[in-house]
Amino acid sequence: MQSLPQLRPTPGSLDSRRLEERPGQMPNSLYLAGGRAPTSFSALVLWPEGPQLCRLISQQQLQDLLSQRVPIWLRITGMGQPHLIREALELCRIPSAFSPLVLDTPQSTRVDSMGDVIAVVLHRLRFSRDPLNLVSDQVSMLLTHNCLISIEEAPSGEPFASLTDWLMHKTPVAAAEDLDDLLHYMVDNILDGIFPMLEQMANRLDDLEEAALRDPRPRVLTRAYQLRTNLRRIRQQLWPLRHQILLFLRQNQPVMGPDGLLGFQEMAQNVEQIFDSCEILRHQCDAVTEAHMASTGNRMNQIMKTLTIVSTIFAPLTFIAGIYGMNFDNMPELHWRYGYIASLVLMGAIATIQALYLWRRGWFEDWTAPRR
Repeated sequence: MQSLPQLRPTPGSLDSRRLEERPGQMPNSLYLAGGRAPTSFSALVLWPEGPQLCRLISQQQLQDLLSQRVPIWLRITGMGQPHLIREALELCRIPSAFSPLVLDTPQSTRVDSMGDVIAVVLHRLRFSRDPLNLVSDQVSMLLTHNCLISIEEAPSGEPFASLTDWLMHKTPVAAAEDLDDLLHYMVDNILDGIFPMLEQMANRLDDLEEAALRDPRPRVLTRAYQLRTNLRRIRQQLWPLRHQILLFLRQNQPVMGPDGLLGFQEMAQNVEQIFDSCEILRHQCDAVTEAHMASTGNRMNQIMKTLTIVSTIFAPLTFIAGIYGMNFDNMPELHWRYGYIASLVLMGAIATIQALYLWRRGWFEDWTAPRR
């Protein structure tokens, strides 16, 4: 086997950029495997007579396929045996500088290139049960002449099942010049999965805003904060792509054809659209918080108003009771036969007049009642 070309990347351009924490929770398949799923290999070989899907058991099978100079999509799932992945990358003539990008998890989202190799690292985001629980797994893609490599951290039933089915039935048969299209189709497949997530989050925020106005309980604010955290994580994954894709499009990539470059331009538009949608939803989270605070303030005002009404009614009654509770000898009313009854009648009359006055002024209206 010929030695790999000696390339000199820009200092720091291909350094590993590991994240401090995973963007979302660990998928069940990774959790059951202890965080590292067993590595398996399969290949979709684009023969001139038609594509063929085969499972690779040994590195020798991969080397035999590569020696025939046919376009191949190498699909790797699980990262439990990184040494096998490194050997496969070496057989595909991928420079060793790209190994940390695809093997260090969780890696920052990025689009990098060096020589004839293009590397894309993304995190596939989804919800486990509802928009409050975000799950993520890393997906790396490498493109070079006659070879497209995808590395999925979490094993799935079929890597990119919809894309595989499209390739198997594509007319005319896919060839080497279609590999760059496959790359941006894979990236689009991951990015397009974010739009339904944002729609679910928008619906949940609408429900939370309604609940904040009708029944502002603490759990409403807690769920709004959880959704805001998930939005922040999605935005953090998209932020590097905003400038990296534009920078990539300015470079002259020998493995990218016109259709592939057009696909990356559309990808940049999708990233901007997702980012703008996240900004809108972030403001909606602020609206839920403001609605909760306003409703809570209204309830506190209602409580203070109720206490004020009670205090206002009982203040003159307390004053009258205080006067006749003094122990002076020269108080004629204390010896009056009807003094006790007269005092009660006077207190009742004053309380009734005050209650009628406050009712006419609208003080007894419940300002926190639900509006229909």
